[in-house]
Amino acid sequence: MRVLVTGHLGYIGPHLVELLLKDGHDVTGVDLNLFEESLIYPHVLPQRSLIKDIFDLRPDDLRGHDAVVHLAAISNDAMGILNPELTWRVNFEGTIHVAECARRAGVRRFLQSSSCSVYGKTDDKPIGENGQTAPVSVYAETKVKVEEALSSLASDGFSPCYLRNATAYGTSPRLRLDLVLNHLMASAYTTGVIKVLTDGTPWRPLIHCRDIARAFVYFLEAPLEKIHDEPFNIGGARETYQVRDVAHLVKKLMPQCTLSFAEGATSDPRDYKVDFTKLNTTFPDFQLEYDLEKGARELHDHFFRYRMPLDCLTGDSFLRLKTLRRKLGLGEVPEYFHIAEKPFAPVARGA
Repeated sequence: MRVLVTGHLGYIGPHLVELLLKDGHDVTGVDLNLFEESLIYPHVLPQRSLIKDIFDLRPDDLRGHDAVVHLAAISNDAMGILNPELTWRVNFEGTIHVAECARRAGVRRFLQSSSCSVYGKTDDKPIGENGQTAPVSVYAETKVKVEEALSSLASDGFSPCYLRNATAYGTSPRLRLDLVLNHLMASAYTTGVIKVLTDGTPWRPLIHCRDIARAFVYFLEAPLEKIHDEPFNIGGARETYQVRDVAHLVKKLMPQCTLSFAEGATSDPRDYKVDFTKLNTTFPDFQLEYDLEKGARELHDHFFRYRMPLDCLTGDSFLRLKTLRRKLGLGEVPEYFHIAEKPFAPVARGA
């Protein structure tokens, strides 16, 4: 299968490219390569790497491909707060541009990287794909609207599917430290304090970034009639944790560190449990390779094996927001990244 992957030089992309090549797929990658400083160990590249903006893609770039896996996004809540218009521009308009190009080029299969964060805050009962979405961030809002827009494009010749991934964690050739487990591990490694910025009570479904990549590979070969215009929660029922559970796991791996909770702090609005029954019943043979402890041990090993710098949290190489802010200041981003900050007005957005 010929597969075009957007965002192949991000956090999940290197895992995905490796797995696709291992399975014999022909791969084209498209990425601006904004996060090259986050590289901690080498990774394989696809047969073709296009270092370009997704807005510069044209149907001819996609012609002859069988599928698109769309990972490219501003995938950071803090960036959505700093510049909501940029997040809308990239995550919504950029996605629809890629989808339109794919549809015009005759690419039938389109896998969209969505997020369980579309559920926002739920009660104690896990929520399934038919449950009410209640996004509490610009990032999550864009994911909801993208699913609606892609659904309106769906046809016999264009088949989108929406993988609502649980919160990612784990090691990657291009590492991110603005994710809950990764950040707590970095805090312990650099300061000796596992610093939790809330009281630790919010619930999160978690998934290793490599398992997300494995899910995309699996869905590329899934029967279209089972996934056409369908959302799937991607994760595992046993992989739902309170943030304090994650912190205690880091403490177990680094017992010399101090554990600190912000007791009495404002509750994190991102607090949800997710039902993965649809994934498990539709595709019972797809199983996660990682649980949280296995992934945490591997991440811990990589911090020391690759000698992560002690300024990895205070510097700007491994935190997406800091990297983007620096490159904005240096003019090392496309012109539209300089969209002026404006109040977020979701009612003005159409599907």
